[in-house]
Amino acid sequence: MSVAFSMSRDPPKNNDPGEDINFLISLPKVPNSPTYPWWQIPPHHRNDLEADPDWEFHRNSKLANFESWGIVFNSFASLESVYFDHLKREVGHNRVWAVGPVLPLEGDLIGSATRGGASSVPCHELMTWLDVRLDNSVVYVCFGSRDVLTSKQLKVLASALECSGVHFILYARVPDDQDSILDGFRDRVSDRGLVIKGWAPQVTILRHRAVGSFLTHYQFTNALLLVDQLGVAIRAGEGTQNIPDSNELARLLVLSLDRIKPQNVRAKELSNAALSAVKGGSSDKDLDELIKQLANIKKLE
Repeated sequence: MSVAFSMSRDPPKNNDPGEDINFLISLPKVPNSPTYPWWQIPPHHRNDLEADPDWEFHRNSKLANFESWGIVFNSFASLESVYFDHLKREVGHNRVWAVGPVLPLEGDLIGSATRGGASSVPCHELMTWLDVRLDNSVVYVCFGSRDVLTSKQLKVLASALECSGVHFILYARVPDDQDSILDGFRDRVSDRGLVIKGWAPQVTILRHRAVGSFLTHYQFTNALLLVDQLGVAIRAGEGTQNIPDSNELARLLVLSLDRIKPQNVRAKELSNAALSAVKGGSSDKDLDELIKQLANIKKLE
């Protein structure tokens, strides 16, 4: 949100006469002064669209969010404290609360499994499949319910999963005319891989002890945070049309399950920090303060 606020307030501009797509954009007012190549800047954050009314509407909507009485985040202090402090300075008050992670610690597995839609693999079968796997031995692969992989991307991904030898669950939106790409693949990896169509019960999958890593896509800001600042992820490729090398991707899939890898050690530390935040920690305190201030507003009325 610090990056979004900065880009909305001061839209980046490509000062290169030739509009080089690799021209670096710097955000010096944001903590850690992140830089991004021009091609990573979303169109709605570029000031070369200032005359576009849709662009102005989007920008003004973003800025209006930061004029709210308060801002609540599904995050926790020790994960992004420097950015929460930055936002408090920018909006001019301390009504910025981190109350996450907002998920039941010991929640209803059935409820989380059925929300969103039906899966081609029933949840009980999925759990049975995971239950017989070793701890942290499965890679979960999912690129969301909206994005569709190109045929080249799908072929490389399937090849990498097959060559890696890892156990995995794959959920990817595949157009009907490309489904044949996965036909033989399903048979060849049937002893160690599940391919899900329809809807994946993601919360249920990620909470299972057998799942050790998650291959997905992120916006450029999140990738920078996870890879370069928090040190909990590995960058496999950049750009929506990127076609990674299948052998390199296979290597990264194997590496992702290495429990002594620095990224996994750091992820475990942050996992414990998240639990501490909601058990009498910073998120509990922020939630209490939010309720207190909301109650004070009611009294003033």
